[in-house]
Amino acid sequence: MSSIKAVLCDIGGVLYVGDTPIEGAIEAVARIKARYPVRFLTNTTQTRGDQLAALIQKMGFAIEPHEIITALDVTERYLQEHESNAYFLLTDEAKKQFKDLSNKDIKYVVVGDAQENFSYESLNTAFRHLHAGAELLAAAKNRYFKDNDGELSIDAGGFVQALEYASQKEAKIIGKPSIKFYHLACEILECKPEECIMIGDDIESDIGGAQVAGLQTALVKTGKFREQDLKMGIKPDIIIDSIADFTL
Repeated sequence: MSSIKAVLCDIGGVLYVGDTPIEGAIEAVARIKARYPVRFLTNTTQTRGDQLAALIQKMGFAIEPHEIITALDVTERYLQEHESNAYFLLTDEAKKQFKDLSNKDIKYVVVGDAQENFSYESLNTAFRHLHAGAELLAAAKNRYFKDNDGELSIDAGGFVQALEYASQKEAKIIGKPSIKFYHLACEILECKPEECIMIGDDIESDIGGAQVAGLQTALVKTGKFREQDLKMGIKPDIIIDSIADFTL
């Protein structure tokens, strides 16, 4: 591995599972932040970044809101740059992040983990917007996530793919594993991609995505990690039991 100047780190599954910090994670974050500039990246689309910061601070992590970059943040930035509003398949709480776009024309459909807001009616409304000319944005396209009960739950990816199939349009992915998402984080940290390492539990979006973007990677065996992940042809630079073992 080449010299590391900055660290990017996933949140759910790496720092905590449910509402419980992973053993040694709080101390590991403090240790990493004492040595490197850090940003915490997440495809979580159920809640806004400020809410997420409050949640993890309550767990004991010394992480400030400005140190978190969410898929919702980058989606909002994208819509602002394109001076557009969207039809949102999101939770009611997540939709509040986009309230300032209410006076713009709907040119996109944005899909995240909408939870109970996924219904035939909402999906069909999204389809009709796409059929009328809107473009499809996936705030995230993860297959599944580690839920509060310790089991895996379906994420937004399946719903995104359903809309892709029905509308015959390919979604533009805004969050991980988007190259632009990773490069934006590197720009914020003022480092080149090859000088940055990504710590994550998702072999595809955290590790594979970061590698395509030119970053170094560390896979943790917590969260959604499964041993069969190591047979997918993606080879992390480092494999560790948990973030507590990160010692670069």
